[in-house]
Amino acid sequence: MSSFALRARTATVDGLDVFYREAGDPANPTLVLLHGFPSSSHMYRGLIAELADSYHLVAPDHIGFGASAAPAVEDFAYGFEKLTEITLGLLDRLGVERFALYIQDYGAPIGLRIASRHPERVTALVTQSGNAYLEGFTPFWDVLFAHARDRAAHEPAVRELLTAEATRWQYTHGVPADRLDRISPETWTLDQAGLDRPGNKEIQLQLFWDYQFNLDGYQAFQEYFRTHRPPLLAVWGRNDEIFGPAGAEAFARDLPDAEIHLLDAGHFALETHGEEIAALVRDFLGRHAK
Repeated sequence: MSSFALRARTATVDGLDVFYREAGDPANPTLVLLHGFPSSSHMYRGLIAELADSYHLVAPDHIGFGASAAPAVEDFAYGFEKLTEITLGLLDRLGVERFALYIQDYGAPIGLRIASRHPERVTALVTQSGNAYLEGFTPFWDVLFAHARDRAAHEPAVRELLTAEATRWQYTHGVPADRLDRISPETWTLDQAGLDRPGNKEIQLQLFWDYQFNLDGYQAFQEYFRTHRPPLLAVWGRNDEIFGPAGAEAFARDLPDAEIHLLDAGHFALETHGEEIAALVRDFLGRHAK
């Protein structure tokens, strides 16, 4: 499929505009792509174009991100439970009953809530720095977990994660020198434009604080893995300093058949290793997403 065939659409869910990118024939197996912080469905633009000849792709922007609605923190209960509810509402609105999930960063606690609560709907899982184990957390998280315990004391340090320098670092850290030229500057520029909107930093601070409650769900996620044995592919940057490679390897504890690939990449591995990831995903979904 040509990348020009990608559709940019908006649906109303619970009174809010949810933007999503869609491509491919809805009669084909569906892959739902859930992005992380501080990105949007833009991170999946290349993968969507690569897979849309054989799959139906749906990639939403979470509320507060990208082109979706971003109500003020006083007007919307920002948290991963609510983002999960909105995501399910979108899929129901689109009539997407069964689907594989591609999860990255924030997309993981959203997607794994969906999968563990509705296992009959999920055919397979692809995780790219989409964490479900304590082993995945690195020292990067120390300030965030300190913020969860005492917001006021640690907010100045956490606000540093919302700066242009920090956003660019998320894209460039851990990337081999010979692949840095694959990262287009509009990636971090677009993400930073979202963060710099009036009120958006307060949204992100609320989600930072709420992240602690995702860990309470890990037991249920891992029980889902053991009980339902979903096919799982991990395509993970081995140099990711946000969710370390131990987080990818941990899936094998509950899913012995998990296919785990550690790439010479950082947190946004699709930007630098898109061809390799697309080939792995195509092969994996060809065997499991029916």
